[in-house]
Amino acid sequence: MQGWQTIIENLPLFFSGAWVTLQLLAISLALGLVMAVPLGVLRALPSPWLNRPVWLYTYVFRGTPMLVQLFILYYGLGQFEAVRQSFAWTWLQEPWFCACLAFVLNTGAYTTEIIAGAIKALPAGEIEAAKAYGMGRATLMRRIVLPAALRRALPAYGNEAIFMLHGTSIAMLVTIADVTGVAKRIYATHYIPFEAYITAGCFYFAMTLCLVGLFRWAENRYLKPLLPR
Repeated sequence: MQGWQTIIENLPLFFSGAWVTLQLLAISLALGLVMAVPLGVLRALPSPWLNRPVWLYTYVFRGTPMLVQLFILYYGLGQFEAVRQSFAWTWLQEPWFCACLAFVLNTGAYTTEIIAGAIKALPAGEIEAAKAYGMGRATLMRRIVLPAALRRALPAYGNEAIFMLHGTSIAMLVTIADVTGVAKRIYATHYIPFEAYITAGCFYFAMTLCLVGLFRWAENRYLKPLLPR
């Protein structure tokens, strides 16, 4: 009981860590999505000159662990004198910036492939009907292709958002006090690993439930009308 009493006394720290986790998640998903939309369009184009560089980026970031990517950004780049003397060092020495950058690049790679796959899976009839109305390529992409693809990508993107939420737990390895970082700090101070990490797991579970509910609502609103009846 003493261990749980300590947890109750430190609940404000866990809520503070949850807020940090949600900030990391929101920034990563928002910037990753903004980056992934144009890259997803390029990835879906038939021209190898346009889609191959995007494929290389997604292949590298999907083919390596996010933990390695974070360590390269936070610990690895600092060994180069040119990096330490550049203007970028102001940001690269900050754990928050490095964590956000690693998360954005990682989720951006996965989201790019999700959007590209959704674009390629669009029924040809929708594209031909839009062309028959005289829509140009830009109008077709803006009014037909992207809205339909983003709707169809919702289930896969919801899974990516949940994976990203869980992935933010590695931020504690670069001294960020997220939920896992708070649990580690309480364990190190009070020697109650079971209670500390069980509490962290409960916080992640609650945030996951909220994300699932949010995407379920979005799917019912935006995707259900497109399903066959």
